[in-house]
Order: sequence, then structure tokens, then C-alpha cells
Amino acid sequence: MEELPHLIIDLAYILIVAGAVTIIFKKLRQPLVLGYIVAGFLAGPHMPYTPSIADSTSISDWSQIGVIFLMFTLGLEFSFKRIIKMGLQPIIAALLVMTCMISVGSEVGWLFGWSDMDRLFLGGMLAMSSTTIIYKAFDDSGVRLQRFASKVLSVLILEDILGILLMVILSALAVSRKFEGVELLNSLLKLGFFLLLWFLVGVFIIPLILRRYKKYINSETLLIVSVGLCFLLVVIASNVGYSAAFGAFMMGSIMAETSDSERISNAISPLKDFFGAIFFVSVGMLVDPNIIVAYWLPIIAITFAVIIGQMVFGSLSFLISGNDLKDSVRCGFSLVQIGEFAFIIASLGESLGVTSNFIYPVVVAVSIITTFFTPYIIKFADPFYGRLERLLPNSISGRRLNALKRRSSIIKNKISLGNAWKSLLKSIFIHTIVYITLSIAIIGASFATLLPLSRQLFGHWWGNIVCGVITMLLVSPFVRPIVIKKNHSEEAKYLHKFNKFHRLMIRMLLGLKFAVGCAVIYHILTFLSPLWWVWHVLISILLMVGIIYSRRIKLISIRIERTFRRNLQAREDNSKLPSYGRKLRGKDLQIFSFTIPANTKWGGKTLLQLNFGHTEHIHIAAIIRGLQRINIPGGNSRIYPGDTIEIVSDEEGLRSFQSKMMQSVYLAEEKNALKNTLSIIKVGISNMSPLCGKTLVEINFRRKYNCMVVGIEDEKGNLQVTQAQRKFQAGEKIWVVGEEADLAMLRMGI
Repeated sequence: MEELPHLIIDLAYILIVAGAVTIIFKKLRQPLVLGYIVAGFLAGPHMPYTPSIADSTSISDWSQIGVIFLMFTLGLEFSFKRIIKMGLQPIIAALLVMTCMISVGSEVGWLFGWSDMDRLFLGGMLAMSSTTIIYKAFDDSGVRLQRFASKVLSVLILEDILGILLMVILSALAVSRKFEGVELLNSLLKLGFFLLLWFLVGVFIIPLILRRYKKYINSETLLIVSVGLCFLLVVIASNVGYSAAFGAFMMGSIMAETSDSERISNAISPLKDFFGAIFFVSVGMLVDPNIIVAYWLPIIAITFAVIIGQMVFGSLSFLISGNDLKDSVRCGFSLVQIGEFAFIIASLGESLGVTSNFIYPVVVAVSIITTFFTPYIIKFADPFYGRLERLLPNSISGRRLNALKRRSSIIKNKISLGNAWKSLLKSIFIHTIVYITLSIAIIGASFATLLPLSRQLFGHWWGNIVCGVITMLLVSPFVRPIVIKKNHSEEAKYLHKFNKFHRLMIRMLLGLKFAVGCAVIYHILTFLSPLWWVWHVLISILLMVGIIYSRRIKLISIRIERTFRRNLQAREDNSKLPSYGRKLRGKDLQIFSFTIPANTKWGGKTLLQLNFGHTEHIHIAAIIRGLQRINIPGGNSRIYPGDTIEIVSDEEGLRSFQSKMMQSVYLAEEKNALKNTLSIIKVGISNMSPLCGKTLVEINFRRKYNCMVVGIEDEKGNLQVTQAQRKFQAGEKIWVVGEEADLAMLRMGI
């Protein structure tokens, strides 16, 4: 009988052990990650009382595949637009937390005399809290829907993204063994170039392929194509000098912007679970009890460093980023563990051969200990905050800080010269960086592949000419937007109306953009042509002018940008479609969802009165109002502000309806438009006040003053919800909501 390879025998043993252990951990309501680690320890070579695998090398290779799938699925859940919508608060908090914990890890390593690389990688591991473990702890504690939990999860997403950047930096430092600022800056610039290039090219090409061959791509084919593209970018990233995890994450983030991202995520999920389990099992195999016993003091020190560091620096980071004290404490106390990303960083250091062999098992031991204490520390956050609040002066209490922050944040956004310049310069900078990146990539690829071929076919100088002409044609649609984009934008027109200084600055900006475009062409000419540099400058200017006035290049450039924008918005557009409407994708008829504006003139009117079928040639399939869904509504069905309506029509009908819907709204100057807005004030109650000693019911407050009392602030600054039967006391301050005129009368009356 044919003997089975050791790999199959080892895999069977690992899966049986992992299955049994995870069932036990599931019953004990513990994270599955810990179950996989324990299973790996039981099946590993350091456990003498159970059988161990015969070939750990093959399992290590499989664990690398597990890392690739973990990072690929992480990228699928990531969205650049989502990060932008988060605002600055989570970004600031994540950066501060990671910076502080990297410093804490480095200092702990220094105390034990570890090498610079060990200290650096240890700091990176301590900076990464475990998304999986925190999710589980929040679910078990029943707090995942609370406000602070959403803030923690936003920071965890950003930590995962910054963790990718951290891995790239650590890889670069490990290879060069240099910590100079110039080397680090070059590494970051190179990283930014490839990250932006891969994202732009991927978002442009991959959705086109998926749309073009959609009818040939079923679930099985989509899985194969997705995994193939993932490993393609893994290979490219590895050849460029980056880790496989970085390439997998980038491909995941690219495919996250496609309309098929949900299908890809569902298709890849079983593979991710399987290979991810293999990865965590391989982590457990590296746990050596002898090393843990030998390094028990560093393990205890690192455990305390993680818990105390996150409790202190985590809470301060959330507080500095603009959260109130209570949420900051609860957020900081939630991050007191390290998990899966720390293992990935540890495996990176081990694969590069720059970290000591004791780092991995030490970090695994710390992860197990901190995971055990995480639920208890999360529960301890509220009692700790209560004691802290009693110790702090009222002037810096959490409620007072939060109230001041909310009041100061209610400002009106007015157009000014400052934000007009800011908006214009920001747009120009983004467009210039994007198109410069694409131009450099095209030129580099052309000189690396096309130039040797053309020289071989046509000779040196004729080959240079052929390569130069083709390169110029390829790069021209990307050079033109550098010079033209935003020249006639609303911001530019607004600034041009002011004095000569602003008009002069606009002209100087246009001249600078023209010079940047000419510089790209000049670089091509300098590399290929032996002419004097003056001639290169003149030819660059003439070619740039020709590119600007070429109608064909303009159309190609616009078409490329529109395609990219369409691909980038595909995921959001797809989410607006009802599930049954996706079957009409690519057909003449389409189904789309529209939300009726709050200031619509259609509010309360019936479909028969609006008569959309005759005027706009559309069919309303459903009206969605909160949790109510009205399918196939009749003529007597009414539309109200905030309703979502599902419409069936062709592209022209949908555009016509959307245009009419946006025009059928009340404007600010119209009679029925909303004119009066609410304000909130704080009013003190004295002994002479007509409110003193009476309740809201006795005063009939709302009818008498046309205002509403929303809270009562006592002498300590604590703000409580108002009770209708509670009597007002002298010295209290009430928070009142109402219109400006009514609030003014209230001040005079009490």
C-alpha cells in the first residue's frame, strides 16, 4: 500500500486536535484564537505527553498562506472612503495609541538588554490590539452597540491599516539595518508610490474585467479569479521588496471597491477560516514551555506594560482626540490585549531572521494572559471612571468637557477666502500626486520594457525615437490633467473675483502646474535625446501646449477619469440597489432607490397627484418608510419626506426623475421654507424666580414659554434629565431648548 506523505498525516492530526479543542473553548465561551493556539501547542514538538507532527516546515508554509488570506479578507472589509468619513478623532487616537505603545515596548526591551531589532519588533507587537478578541469581549459583555464600542472598533480598523504600514517600515529597517531619517523617508515615499499606483491601476482595471466577463464568472470562477489576483499582487509585492501580507491586503482593498466585494468576501470566507486556523495552530506550535519558564519575568513585565500602558496611554489618546473622559476610559480599557496582528509581526521578524527565537513564544504567552483579563478590565472601566470623577475638579469633569465640546462644535460653515484656497490647493495637490504617480509608472515601465525592444528592432537612436513617441502618447492623457484640472472650478472663479493679489496667485499657481507638466515631458526627452537642454525645454513647452489643445487627448483623459470614478463608486451604487434589482444590471431597464428630501414639495401627495408614470415614464415598485414596506403602491399611496422609493425605468427616466426630485424642494427664500431654528441656553433659578419650588406640570412650561426644559445642572456641574414632577430648587441651572425669540422672552420672564 502506498505510504501517505507526512503532510497529509500531520494535517489530519492538526485538524482533529484543533476541532476538539475549539469545541471545548466554544463551550467555555472563550475566543477561538486561543483554542487554535492551545491545539497547536498540544500538537507541537514542545509537548512531550501528546503525539507531535513530523514535518513542521510544511505547516509553516501553510501558515504563511493563512496570513495571506487573513490580510486579503481584512482588505476586503476596508474602504478608503470609510476611513475618510470617520474624521480626525479615530485617526488621532490610533496614531497616539500606537506611538505610545511602541515606545513602551521598546523601553521594556531596553530594561532587559534586548537588541534594537527585538525592541523595535516588540513595540510593534504591543501597538496592535486584537480585533477578534475585542469583538468577542464586547458581544459577551453586551456593550457592542454602545457609543464607546463603535469608537474602539473604528480605532481597531485604523490600527490594522497602520499595522500594514508598520510592517513595511519594520521590513525596510530589518533589511537595511539603518535607522536614519533619510532612509526611512525614502522607504515611506516608495511605499506611498506603490500603494497609490496599485490602488489606482487595480480600481481601474479589475472592475472592468469583472464587468466585461460577468456572464462567464459564477461563484466558483470568482473565487479562483480573486485568489489568483491576490497571489499575483503578493508575488509583485515580494519582488518589489515588501511582505506578502502587504500585497494581499492591497489586493483586498482594491477588490473592496468593486460591486462584487460582498460575493468575493463570502466566497473567500471558508478558505480564510481554514488557513487562518492553520496559522494560529502554527503559532501555538512555537510555544516552548522552557522558554516561557526562562523568560517568566519579561512575560510578566510585558503583560503589565500592555495592560497599564493601554489603560493610561489609550485613555489619554482618546481624550486628546476629543472624546469625553468616560468614553476615553472605557475605550482605553478595552484595548488591553495583543492578538493576531502581533503574531503576524512576530512571524515577519522570524522570517526575516532579525528577531531572537524567544520573542515569538513570549508574545504568545502575553497574548493568552491579556486575553484572559480583557473582559474583567472592560467591566472595571466604569467603576474606575466613577472614582476618577470624584477625584477630579468639576471644571475638568467628563460631563462638563463633553458639554463644552458639543456647544463649541455647533458652528456655521461660511464661505471665506481661507477655505476657498484650502479647497482649491487640496484638490490640485491630490490630482497632481495621482497623475504624477501614473506618469512615472508609465515612463518607468516603458523605459524598462519598450526601450530595449525598440532599440533591438530599429537601432539605438531610431529605437529611442520610437520609444519616445509611444511613451509620449501613453503619458499625455495623464499629463494634461496636471495642467488643466481645477483651473475653472468654483473655487478658482470665486478667488478670481477678488483683488489683484489673488488673481496673481491664481496665475502663479497655473504657471506652476504648467511647469510640472513640462517637467514630465522634459524627463522623457532628456533620457532619450542627445540635444542641448534648452531645446528640450522648448520642445517640452510646445508639446505641452499641443497636449492641452488636443481634443482627442482631452476626450481620452476624461473617459479614463470617468471610468475610474465609476469603478470607485460601484460599491456604493450597488448598495443603493434592492437585491432583486441587481438582476437587471447591464439591461436597458434599471431599478434604483431614491430618498425623498426632507424639504420636498411632494410631502403628503398621492402618486395619482404626482402622476410620475405619465410625466417621467417611470414605475414605482415600492415605498419604504422606516420598518414599513409598501410593495406595488397604488395611486392613493402617499409620499412623505424621508421615504425611500424604488423606481423602475431606463437611464433617461431615472435621470429625469432625479432632476425633478431635486428641483421640487423648498428654497430658503420661499414662504414655506424652514426659517426658525432651535437654540439651547442655560438659565439659573433664583429664590425670586417663578419656577422656584414648582414642577413643569404646575407651570405648564411648554405652553407658557413655548420652550422645553431638557436638563437640570446641579451645583457640582452634573447634568440630569428633567422629570416632569420634579420641583425646581434655587441655585439650580436649567438647560432650555427653543427658538431665539422665545428664549429671549424666557430670560426676561424668569
